[in-house]
Amino acid sequence: MSPRVWALVKTVIFTVIVPGTVAVYVPFELTRGAIVAMPGDWLAYLGLLPVIFGVALYLHSAWQFAVVGLGTPAPIDPPKTLVVRGAYRWTRNPLYVAVTSVLLGEALMLRSAVLAEYAVAVFAGFVAFVLVYEEPVLRTKFGDAYADYCARVPRWIGFGVASPDLARTKH
Repeated sequence: MSPRVWALVKTVIFTVIVPGTVAVYVPFELTRGAIVAMPGDWLAYLGLLPVIFGVALYLHSAWQFAVVGLGTPAPIDPPKTLVVRGAYRWTRNPLYVAVTSVLLGEALMLRSAVLAEYAVAVFAGFVAFVLVYEEPVLRTKFGDAYADYCARVPRWIGFGVASPDLARTKH
């Protein structure tokens, strides 16, 4: 099996287990399997937009990790090369943006405060993970290339761009 195909297989397995649990199973359990939309429920249909956006963004970004980076979204099997194309040109963390988008869309679709709170908690966990683990590891692994990337691309969509001096800081 080629390295790209193997990376894709591992990415599918990770996706089913981790994002599948976070964005499908837990919301289903939190809402006790609430019906997604009733006919004519425009707010529920509006909530489909961030869900569709999130799923498409996740699939595209995970594909980039596997095909370009020869790795997976799993922290134990990250890409071997720095991925800076596709959605990674607009945000350093499109996978986290994608999952959060799905969760917020589900909360809107179901008008669920508990899902909205869950989405905020999950995003807070993503932020903490990125700051405490992921960015220091990437700084060490990819050095100046990652520092330059941080100086050009925001951590999230539209905000979180590190200054060139901060991006080059070694921790």
